[in-house]
Amino acid sequence: MVASTLTSGAHAEVAAADPIDAAMRACLARSDMSSTAGQLQCMETARFGWQAAMNTAWQQLMAKLPPARRRAWEESQTRWQASRDAQAPLLDAVFATTHGAMYQMAEADMQLQPVRDRALALRSAAAGASTGAAAPDRPRACSADAMCEHATFDMNRYYRRLQTKMPARARPTLVQAQRAWNAYLVAATPVTDEHGRVDIIGARVATLKRLSDTVGND
Repeated sequence: MVASTLTSGAHAEVAAADPIDAAMRACLARSDMSSTAGQLQCMETARFGWQAAMNTAWQQLMAKLPPARRRAWEESQTRWQASRDAQAPLLDAVFATTHGAMYQMAEADMQLQPVRDRALALRSAAAGASTGAAAPDRPRACSADAMCEHATFDMNRYYRRLQTKMPARARPTLVQAQRAWNAYLVAATPVTDEHGRVDIIGARVATLKRLSDTVGND
């Protein structure tokens, strides 16, 4: 289940043969790593690998951008990191309502995937900068983009569903995580196009849906 989950996502096909993914799959398949602790260790190693890949891609991107675009990307990265940090307590709160090894694995996957996706996004941006690609056109207001409006509607629906299902004492972690994510979306908009913005919102929809389907499954 974990291996199939890790091949999902907006950039999965791009990185299907990435050495980090290949190493993780090999680790997960080892008989001496078949325990829950072993499987979690494989995923943690992969997360560290993607963190290092993200840092490398970031340095490459910064070296290739003119100052104005560099500042916009720096703000985007700062907000992404803040969103990731705010997400950790939310994951803990949701998975605290579950029991069983499969949920431990699911939480580890949800910690790994955002780092992997960000590393791939930064790699793509660095590759584009290398070719001298022009900055993307700034997206229209979401209210003028039907795909953006539809994705935002779905996101809000799953947000409300998760909020309703979470224990009352844990709901502030959801509010804080969503605020941090909203700040990231605002910061990311100047460095992406309309399709990229919808991809970012779509990933959030998937996260909130998965959490709302998980909370309380004891």
